Amino acid sequence: MTESSANGFVGLVLVSHSGPIADGLAELVAQVAGPEVSIVAVGGASDGSLGTDGARVLEALRAAAAGPGAVVLMDLGSSVLAVRAALAELGPEERERLVIADAPLVEGAIAAGVAASIGGSSSEVADAAREARNAAKL
Repeated sequence: MTESSANGFVGLVLVSHSGPIADGLAELVAQVAGPEVSIVAVGGASDGSLGTDGARVLEALRAAAAGPGAVVLMDLGSSVLAVRAALAELGPEERERLVIADAPLVEGAIAAGVAASIGGSSSEVADAAREARNAAKL
């Protein structure tokens, strides 16, 4: 959603089977994270249908690795496989700048966005995403 910047804030890459889900979540996270946090949404297949476009995932991860680093969150299935495949295509220095969070996509992205907005490190932002798994809703 937002462009990558060199402001030092850890960014987020959100990968989903659905373009509208990824875009809507990026919009929601931007509301809590503010404009300083780069949020890249990658969702849907190349033709706009449900699925995951591996080339777009690779492009997003490569761009995120060129900045101050990013935390990557995925929904399920081929999104996870596409992220794993993209990581295999990146160089070691690029992979070092990315943290993959095994976390719920929506709640994890919100928590990660808040942590990133207050200047959290990549590991702190990823930890916030993972901890969202235990947040009670009721």
